[in-house]
Amino acid sequence: MKASFALSSLAVFASSLVSAAPQHPCRADKPAAFFLAGDSTTAVNGGWGDGFLTTLQNGAIGTNFGDSGATTASFVAEGYWAKVIAAVNANKAKYTPYVTIQFGHNDQKSTSGISVAQFITNMENLGKTVQAAGGIPVITTSLTRRTFDANGVVENLAEHSAAAISAAANIGAVYIDLNKASTAYVNAIGKANAALYNLSEKDYTHLNTAGGVVFGNLVSVLLNGLDKADIIEGTVPDVDIKAAIAAGEFILP
Repeated sequence: MKASFALSSLAVFASSLVSAAPQHPCRADKPAAFFLAGDSTTAVNGGWGDGFLTTLQNGAIGTNFGDSGATTASFVAEGYWAKVIAAVNANKAKYTPYVTIQFGHNDQKSTSGISVAQFITNMENLGKTVQAAGGIPVITTSLTRRTFDANGVVENLAEHSAAAISAAANIGAVYIDLNKASTAYVNAIGKANAALYNLSEKDYTHLNTAGGVVFGNLVSVLLNGLDKADIIEGTVPDVDIKAAIAAGEFILP
């Protein structure tokens, strides 16, 4: 790994946290509700979703709808997406519903039958459905894998991360670049430390409980950067984890 690359990437990320920090946030009219849509890197037992839910405070609620093995197509076809939209409809009177939408790990596989162009269309359609239901979609780029080569983290999700950002722009939705931020952090802590977040010894994609908490808190930090009062009140990242991420230091909560 090239340390200079990792440190410069993390410096940019840490700087963005400072610049994004709200100075005088207004109090929210309603608490936030967070509904998490995604594949196994969001889901229970391997994803960041449950770790993120530990950050909820001040009356915010959340549900992890992530599904292991899901693509943008299968998540709809198998009924998971209908549950997300039902949650938006059921809670929008009392909460401001935010739906994080993170896919790509399985869509990029040749067996998925989903081209990059179709992935963009699918992400757009998911986001527009949330908007039509009265929620706020938050397009989320894919959590990095923790595989390394001589140059650092292998950025094999870059194409689909860029596609997700394009989809957000096309429908006027906000996005968080989890892929960029998680790549910077994993580069900073290095291969050996990053492997301590593995769900199993050779699984460099999925997260154990500690990894889920760390990267769930990273999602909280990124959402706070959107500078929305209900988000800032609703998801409060752990102080020590936030500091470790910003400094590029390994932490095992």
